[in-house]
Amino acid sequence: MSSRVSIAGVDTAKLPKLSGKDMEELMIKVKLGDENAREQFIIANLRLVLSVVHRFCGKGGRADDMFQVGCVGLLKAIDNFDNSLNVKFSTYAVPMIVGEIRRYLRDNSSVRVSRSLRDIAYKALQAKEELSKNSFEEPTIEQIASKIDMPVKNVTFALDAISDTLSLNDPVYTDGADTIHLLDQIADTKNTDENIFENLSIKDAIKTLSPREREILMMRYYVGKTQTEVSQEIGISQAQVSRLEKNALKVIKEFLI
Repeated sequence: MSSRVSIAGVDTAKLPKLSGKDMEELMIKVKLGDENAREQFIIANLRLVLSVVHRFCGKGGRADDMFQVGCVGLLKAIDNFDNSLNVKFSTYAVPMIVGEIRRYLRDNSSVRVSRSLRDIAYKALQAKEELSKNSFEEPTIEQIASKIDMPVKNVTFALDAISDTLSLNDPVYTDGADTIHLLDQIADTKNTDENIFENLSIKDAIKTLSPREREILMMRYYVGKTQTEVSQEIGISQAQVSRLEKNALKVIKEFLI
């Protein structure tokens, strides 16, 4: 697709590039009912649709069809966008364009999902879209289930059944030379700065222990052996293992305070 110039009858090489300020000014006119400005705004954002379509290459859909479906998502985004909020249009539009393309791919997928599950999933997606109109925060699965009066587990199962498998390296949005991948949007709640410094402190504390104490802690907390197993392996009594372990933990605790 990267070598194509025309897609769905649109010459992509001739699509205009407008600055963020120009986009904002056009959107103001669009919201005032200026049809000419609306047409200009649509054309100016076809590159955005194209960048999303690139993401779905090789997933079973024809590029021309996905582009047209993505344009439907673009129109919905224009109609529902609130320019009084401090949010870039592209940030709001991309999920809606993605949603339309996903829906198209689901409907044309060779993997068949039961009609009842599809009905629940589509109701949930409609509810999600309605809830999103009133808030820029992602609605929770509980809110969606409550809106369509369905058990949470049923909604979750239905949405999982129609969802596509994604790679963490899939691009979410491309703006010039900068590409945002799915992996970039996943928070790392484990390796936080606080945990990193805490782990470094623990390592420093362990260095102050005797070789025997370090050996016991390694066998107890990394290998998972019992005190009895440790005592048999290193040739001392369980009472001695217990005493050395408690002393080592006390040293580490005092080091961290």
